Amino acid sequence: MAFKTITIKKSVYEKLLAMKHNDESFSELFERFSRKNIDTIKKLRGTVEFRNKGVMMKEIYDKRREKRYL
Repeated sequence: MAFKTITIKKSVYEKLLAMKHNDESFSELFERFSRKNIDTIKKLRGTVEFRNKGVMMKEIYDKRREKRYL
């Protein structure tokens, strides 16, 4: 198993520590969070219909470009 070290602010660490179960590692906490979000995304998939998806996507990409070059 590979491991990575990450750096977070102390305030973020304290918030995560408060959310972590006593018998849970931080890796397990992150897995729990990611699983929960994936399930929510899967439930939402296909529930929204865009009338003009091409225009919307162009606006999103244009805004991203603007922010990158500010």
